[in-house]
Amino acid sequence: MATPQAAQTIRPQQDAEPLLDCSKLVRRFGSRTAVDGVSLDVAPGETYGLLGPNGAGKTTTIKIVCGLLEADSGTVRVAGLPVRAAPGPAKRLIGYVPQEVALYPDLTVRENLLFFGRLYRLPRRRLERRVEEVLELIDLTARGEDRVDSLSGGMRRRLNIGAGLVHSPTLLVLDEPTVGVDPQSRHAIMESVRRFGDQGMAVIYTTHYMEEAERLCDRVGIIDHGSLIAEGTPRELVALVAEKDQVQLVASGDLTRYAEACRALPEVEGADVDRSDEGTVHAVVRDARSLLPRLLDLAHANRVQIRSVEIVEPDLEAVFLHLTGTALRE
Repeated sequence: MATPQAAQTIRPQQDAEPLLDCSKLVRRFGSRTAVDGVSLDVAPGETYGLLGPNGAGKTTTIKIVCGLLEADSGTVRVAGLPVRAAPGPAKRLIGYVPQEVALYPDLTVRENLLFFGRLYRLPRRRLERRVEEVLELIDLTARGEDRVDSLSGGMRRRLNIGAGLVHSPTLLVLDEPTVGVDPQSRHAIMESVRRFGDQGMAVIYTTHYMEEAERLCDRVGIIDHGSLIAEGTPRELVALVAEKDQVQLVASGDLTRYAEACRALPEVEGADVDRSDEGTVHAVVRDARSLLPRLLDLAHANRVQIRSVEIVEPDLEAVFLHLTGTALRE
């Protein structure tokens, strides 16, 4: 894995004051620093993607933002109010949707939303109106009286988001909301997230799917080894590797050793095995077409059989591999 490097911050002009303002967050667990000086902000109506490999610190950062974990140092403010692990006014402005579905399976869809709304002490009539609004927003009005354990996985994911919305938060934190859902439900969830921004809500969105970040996020922050190492719009981040190519090699053999050998070449910025497809090596290189013969010779030397090669335009996957030295899906 690549060593941490100085943050490459590309910050577009924001007309509105940040709704979320995180400054120099640090969190340690014993001798390990999980979050190391992270600063970020999110404006009203903005969707901010937080990407990082496993163990990079994004989950710890999210828990600090939501007041579920206290930072050792640094500050978090939502709408100017400090967020702390203890209950407080700022936490009422936050909706948190965890990766794990956190619902009561033996209650109906509507009963779940009513329960979570009552936790925020919403007045009865206001809560009833809000539940109907959320049911429409997540497209589950027709299933309101059905028990949660009768729903499909995609519907449960949508209801999980609804539970985080019922108290009308101004900041919504979504932790990989489309994991394990079918393509139709995934599309429905992404369309809902797009509407949240249109309504002026600030959104933090973590995902293992780069196409989601490219499609949904106004800005993206890449976190590695506890530090925010790059930030900007998807287009601006791609510009960091605009003069480099991404090479995808479908192969068989000892691909881990082959990727290590590729990384030893001075023209290779990063190379790794795609853990979601064990037969593919991704590499970010300079001048792929002239380097390709050497990559093929290197495969032969390592007894790796190349079945196909594709050279693709840089995208967020290439940026991530270039900056962290590892694939996001690891």
